[in-house]
Amino acid sequence: MTTVIPLVQASLGERELAAVAEVFAAGRSAGRPARELEAELTDRFDAADAVVVSDGAGALRLAMLGLGVEQGDEVIVADYGSPVPAHAVRHAGAVPVLADVRADTGTVDPWAVADLIGPRTVGVIAVDTVGLPADYTELRWLTDRHGLFLVEDAICAAGASYKGRRAGALAPVACLSPPGHQGAVRGEGAALLTRDPVFGATARTRSSAVLGGAVDEGPAGLAAAPECVDVARDHRPSDVAAAILRVQLARTEELLRRRRAVAARYAGLLADEELLSLPHVPQNRCHAWQSYVVTLDPGVDRAAVAAELRARGIGCGHGAWATHLLPAYEAAKHACPVSADLFRHNLALPMHAELTPGQVERVADALRTALRTRRPAPMVRTG
Repeated sequence: MTTVIPLVQASLGERELAAVAEVFAAGRSAGRPARELEAELTDRFDAADAVVVSDGAGALRLAMLGLGVEQGDEVIVADYGSPVPAHAVRHAGAVPVLADVRADTGTVDPWAVADLIGPRTVGVIAVDTVGLPADYTELRWLTDRHGLFLVEDAICAAGASYKGRRAGALAPVACLSPPGHQGAVRGEGAALLTRDPVFGATARTRSSAVLGGAVDEGPAGLAAAPECVDVARDHRPSDVAAAILRVQLARTEELLRRRRAVAARYAGLLADEELLSLPHVPQNRCHAWQSYVVTLDPGVDRAAVAAELRARGIGCGHGAWATHLLPAYEAAKHACPVSADLFRHNLALPMHAELTPGQVERVADALRTALRTRRPAPMVRTG
């Protein structure tokens, strides 16, 4: 029986299990793991505040609310990556304006952003696509010049950096998740990071329908009386999820080293393959390798390659999505041809910290075989 090599896999071990056991032993801890994680995030990213929430969608939604986005506003969003940032803009009642991306990195193109700025534009959400930070120097210049906010979606980029600065600290407001692919087995979870303490306090109030102080025990063992200052939704994580996230945050460098080793091995094995292009990482940044995405030659049948890999027990995927091609966004004002092209030809290979060198070699060999069988037919001259 062929051993399956999954596309993604959580990196969980004894430290995570011990953290969960501690939560169970403590009984009702009134959100203590989340508060401890917030303190560690604030220190690590030199932020004024960090608000831990259940998922990245919640972090982005709180960011939009905190920035005052409302009906009639337009927010420019990177088209390639995930539709979640566009969803967050819509949930605030505003219009997401989808910007095309760079062909080499898949990150939002600052020139495309500049062309889309109009009288109703209030801000920009930049996405660190599959773990690679966007061009923040250019984006900061644009947003400062036009008086717009800039939000960094670093949900996939823990451990990445841009010009020596950590992903999650590249914009005044950022959304971040500790390393490892998100999923219920890992506990899920994300954080909203801000340089404004008032912004953080307001986001914390909006993140819980119960209100943070309502479950904290005071000196006399009484629960503090809640003060409801805004309509809130439950975005706070469970104690179990927060405990796992604390351990994962502490393991960021360890897990990144292992993922970098996988990426380097893929690059060495596939460097001379003519029917694909390897991921491009500019010299001024460090990739978090949330995914390892190659771009196939336009003549290759990607669906057939993927089917062959899966038949061999190897997971694979699209890599990321072109939001404007999704039914919910088909009425978007602007086409994004580069994003659409990447969506058609990109292929995500297994990438996680648990991959062994032998498994990476098996993936590369299977991919080479699939590409040879799906090689474009040579042009035949007639006449």
